[in-house]
Amino acid sequence: MFKYLIILTLLFPVQLVFAQNSQQGDVAVIKASRAASNAAIARHNIDGISKYWLSDFVQTIGRGTTLRGRDTIIAGWKALFKTNKTVVYVRTPITITIGDDGKMAWETGTWTAKNSYSKGGNYSAMWRKIDTTWKLQAELFVSLKKL
Repeated sequence: MFKYLIILTLLFPVQLVFAQNSQQGDVAVIKASRAASNAAIARHNIDGISKYWLSDFVQTIGRGTTLRGRDTIIAGWKALFKTNKTVVYVRTPITITIGDDGKMAWETGTWTAKNSYSKGGNYSAMWRKIDTTWKLQAELFVSLKKL
């Protein structure tokens, strides 16, 4: 029994290192996905933006309107880009926290806007890891900066 206790004691730090490395890798993937999504918004590329959303994605925009479902939110972005050809949003993560089970993550940060109803504010996002891919479940944007 003592032998097993020693083995477990020696292996625990190794497991902790692997968990930390895995979380760092997940954070890097989410940051890269956010950067790619920002670039897609700048290009007004709907497919590039929506590829990170789950089918039941929920988004609350800065002025408080909540939209549900990937297809509904895609339609909203298409309408925005059609009526405002110069709008750009940039989300900048400040903190990304990976859950203990490695299947959920919470992102918080700030967002800025160009040629929009607001100059920006704060946001939070919920990510879910489906198989090996991180996808957005929900985003909440709060406008804090007036034009």
